[in-house]
Amino acid sequence: MHTSIPELPMKTMPKPIKKHSEKTLVLLLGLVMLLLLTAVFAPVLALHDPYLVNLPQKLLPMSSEHLLGTDHLGRDIFSRLIYGTRTSLAIILIIQGLIMAVSLCVGILAGYKGGIFDSVLMRITDLFLALPTFILGLFFIGVLGVGLVNVIVTIVLTHWAWYARLVRSIVLQIKSQDYILCAKTLGGSDFSIIKRHILPSVSAQILILATLDFGHMLLHVAGLSFLGLGIQAPTAEWGVMINDSLPYIYTDPWLMIIPGFCIFIVVAVFNSLGEILRDTVQKDFYPNDVNEFSEQQH
Repeated sequence: MHTSIPELPMKTMPKPIKKHSEKTLVLLLGLVMLLLLTAVFAPVLALHDPYLVNLPQKLLPMSSEHLLGTDHLGRDIFSRLIYGTRTSLAIILIIQGLIMAVSLCVGILAGYKGGIFDSVLMRITDLFLALPTFILGLFFIGVLGVGLVNVIVTIVLTHWAWYARLVRSIVLQIKSQDYILCAKTLGGSDFSIIKRHILPSVSAQILILATLDFGHMLLHVAGLSFLGLGIQAPTAEWGVMINDSLPYIYTDPWLMIIPGFCIFIVVAVFNSLGEILRDTVQKDFYPNDVNEFSEQQH
């Protein structure tokens, strides 16, 4: 006869957000929502075709027709920034989704099952952790080649191991809790315990870490595109825009400053949001090595 597993409360719960952080959190969430809306409604917000080349109107200054001027090919900078928001956010969301899927599978299997699974999977992660992520990324780019899909694959391959090891650490902490032991005693299967008790808790915590790491991923994508190893022109992407503006850095510096400022704002917003979310649960919800995630990864 099947015995149902009782829904027992977590042993520790996150601390409430401090009052002085509430306004900052609301502001940051508002900015994130604004970025998402900009990405979704890019065709509506863009005043011109971001890929339309118009050489007679190249390098025009800011005006009512071209809010941020035009680039060296006469393309509207404001429209390319808007579409660049869509491109950058979509790529990062895909990358983070793939990383979380792989790391949750590997980390939960290694942490919960232990034994040979843990030994083999953690040795594989050690291989990926042996080199700095950017150096490893350059290696994979050299093997796979440049392009959008290869950039996504490269960043996933260079970052999943960090997340997998952190997932394992969290699972090792959770599976020793009394409610997990109670669920096992009552005859719960491994699958049902992972699905109902471990996966929701781990997913929530890794989601916060992914938010904290969003800016880091954006810098990777933009950096590879800037070096000509990632997304290629004429795609509207902030790193590509900075790369295109290099010959005009002294005569028309705004071509580089504007997309660079956008990258700075997005990185600052997600870093600040991730810090606030992490600090609310830092002491009670995460193992110690997870609290040092951002410092260890870089």
